[in-house]
Amino acid sequence: MIIYGLSTCSDCTKARRALEAAGREVSFRDVRAEPLSEAELEELIAEFGDRLVDRTTNDYRALNDWLKNSEAEAQIAARPKVMARPVIRDGDAFYLGWDENVEAALLAE
Repeated sequence: MIIYGLSTCSDCTKARRALEAAGREVSFRDVRAEPLSEAELEELIAEFGDRLVDRTTNDYRALNDWLKNSEAEAQIAARPKVMARPVIRDGDAFYLGWDENVEAALLAE
């Protein structure tokens, strides 16, 4: 299982701790330190579409107008912090965020 996020993200930390406490093997990837490849980003966009960009953040608001009107891939490539997180990959399944539904799905296994 891989968690894509930021080392400073509280939801990413909560998800990682809960999954590890449940005995799941988790690897974490900070997308700021190790940006997503074009292929990885395409796969996540195919799965989540525009939901992959968190438009409520200061980082999103700081994007210039051209980037705000660009595709999600361009926004995340330019500023990885605008990616909604965490993104959790469990085999072929993807999850976005860490709420009770995602938690239940991943901890029930």
